[in-house]
Amino acid sequence: MAFPVLRATLAAATLFVLAPAAQAGPVLDKIKQDGKIICLVNPNSPGFSVPDSQGTFRGFNVEFCRMASAAIFGDAAKAELRGIGFSDSLKAIISGSAHIASRGITATGTRDADPGVSFVTTTFFDGQGFMVPKSLGMTKLADLSGATVCAEEGSTTLLYLADWFGAAKLPYKVENIADKTARLQAFFSGKCDAVASSISALAADRLLAPKPDDYVIVPQRSATEPLALVSRPDTELEKTLFWGVQVMFVAEEFGVTSANIDAKMATLKDLPIDEQRLISPTGPTADMAKKLGLHPEWSSRLIKQVGNYGEVFEKHIGKGSPLAMDRAASLNRLTRDGGLMFSFPIR
Repeated sequence: MAFPVLRATLAAATLFVLAPAAQAGPVLDKIKQDGKIICLVNPNSPGFSVPDSQGTFRGFNVEFCRMASAAIFGDAAKAELRGIGFSDSLKAIISGSAHIASRGITATGTRDADPGVSFVTTTFFDGQGFMVPKSLGMTKLADLSGATVCAEEGSTTLLYLADWFGAAKLPYKVENIADKTARLQAFFSGKCDAVASSISALAADRLLAPKPDDYVIVPQRSATEPLALVSRPDTELEKTLFWGVQVMFVAEEFGVTSANIDAKMATLKDLPIDEQRLISPTGPTADMAKKLGLHPEWSSRLIKQVGNYGEVFEKHIGKGSPLAMDRAASLNRLTRDGGLMFSFPIR
């Protein structure tokens, strides 16, 4: 499997060899000038991005918007969050009306080939499936023969539906509905027998049902889908986002958390060398900061305000959350624990 993070990193390494001088980053420069970064999220996806009683978005995907803001400004609150539908997200990035999107967009070859967007790094590995009424007793794809399936216009789900039903030689109909609210209303009202999407999205959508326990999710595993953080093309912005996510991974590996970061900073010289490299204001992250125009303590500020990857996962979508996802059974574990999430070396 070709991971977008690896491709992007190899490309960045090639650019470094060919042109050691830092390239101008007009998008990142404009973000700094405006004092905010505009980040697109799903308007209503429990656990991933949902507005609270004050209208402020909270959730797993929201934290990567806050991560970007913390890395660039030293203040996670300078992310301007906008809830927007999937079909409009990439259009907004391409048009320049937003800087980044953190809303479960699958990195595909045709999307990444568009010069107007950049798939920076994977933040969540997912698969595809169906949500169906429990009363129908559906447990496998064959049970959906002749079913009407609600799906999102412009999504990879439509391609998977064609592949699955075509390979199984089963008839089906699709209700192609772009608006999420309308799509779920169609399903919950019985207009569709099933709704198809990524499994994480279905888990969130199930919580929006009048009676969530009346519905079940039937996994129809596709090849693993890398859900990526997307940005406008800009070398310095892409590097800042990529390495910001790496800081979250490395922090988890070394047990550096939002709760203990202050104590670790206070005893910096006594820490293991790997932890010093991660958070020291005179170490590798400070050297990175100088080249990218960030604050020398950007990594420690990011960890304090956002947390490491494991903290973010457990807080919003882990076992103790309404979604109750078992990270130990998912692909979104660190590689040392048998998952696909690994950090690039900070040194």
